[in-house]
Amino acid sequence: MKLKFAKMHGLGNDFIVVDAINQDFKPSPELLRKWADRHQGIGFDQALVVEKPTVAGAEFRYRIYNADGGEVAQCGNGARCFARFVREQGLTDRDVISVQTSSGLLQLEAIDSTRYRVNMGVPQFEPDAIPLRVDSQQDLYTTEFEGAEISFSALSIGNPHMVIPVVDVDTANVETLGPFFETHMMFPERANIGFMQILDRGSFRLRVFERGVGETRACGSGACAAMVAGVRLGLLDNSATALLRGGELKLEWQGDANPVMMTGETAMVYQGEIEYD
Repeated sequence: MKLKFAKMHGLGNDFIVVDAINQDFKPSPELLRKWADRHQGIGFDQALVVEKPTVAGAEFRYRIYNADGGEVAQCGNGARCFARFVREQGLTDRDVISVQTSSGLLQLEAIDSTRYRVNMGVPQFEPDAIPLRVDSQQDLYTTEFEGAEISFSALSIGNPHMVIPVVDVDTANVETLGPFFETHMMFPERANIGFMQILDRGSFRLRVFERGVGETRACGSGACAAMVAGVRLGLLDNSATALLRGGELKLEWQGDANPVMMTGETAMVYQGEIEYD
């Protein structure tokens, strides 16, 4: 069997995108892990699948699978690539697209041919909504790692995030702390671990160890989570720029029950076809 796909990336966070409306495609975890391998497969952080919606008010269903084969609810860089893909493939001609995800409807807006703006939804802070196993909700939590105290914020942007303020992301212990906290017992569904360095009230640097992927060059939902945490801690203004290893994201959040808005670039790398059983 042959499957057509596109290889895309948003600030170096890379994907395959598959039209499962005009093709029959039901991915298995084993197949996705094989294709995600960067030496013997296509290589990607996530696989994005375009399907017909199953709820009213959505034009498409947006499904996201991590490199380990597990399905997740949110990917901001992927959402921008998803929007560009459905427009360039002629699946829609709308500038504003509503898509169904497992965490609700997502609004995607074309700014120009490469830049897209995503309404990432309203962040959730209640421990049960993240989910996070703690006694009470806090703006800043503390835990321990090898005898050292770690301060962090926790929230959901459609998926769970832990945001750790650091002095310098270049020297942050991402390789050790990332996998340790991703699978920590306080996160029953695992978590994305962000390391945030505040530069000034309008900008911050960020590295993210993504759940089921590892460290990536960019993480859209992680940038949104870090920005929200920074605002709540009084460190950032309501509009800020996230500086990731793959590039920049423009973020806006007016606080309280308002959604986080994210704007950034997309890139079409190539379109291909792969054979599989």
